[in-house]
Amino acid sequence: MGGRSVAVALTTLLLLLQAQIWFGRGSVSNVSRLRSALSSQLERNSKAELQNQQLMAEVSDLRDGLESIEERSRMELGMIKPDEIFVQVSHD
Repeated sequence: MGGRSVAVALTTLLLLLQAQIWFGRGSVSNVSRLRSALSSQLERNSKAELQNQQLMAEVSDLRDGLESIEERSRMELGMIKPDEIFVQVSHD
């Protein structure tokens, strides 16, 4: 009777472990689903990062372009901003 109890206990334990592998939180299907979700998220992150880099480059181009226009306006046309005082110093 003792050997049979051990066999039943081991069989029950084996069934519980198998149930965890197939249906539990760390099951094969759950891990597969999570891997798929992770892959999709990494792809979305990569696309968003590329889009952010493009936007940053666009902002940088706009900023540099405006600074270049402002500098040229100041040097060639003597333009000043509103509420700004222009002082010209002559070097003799």
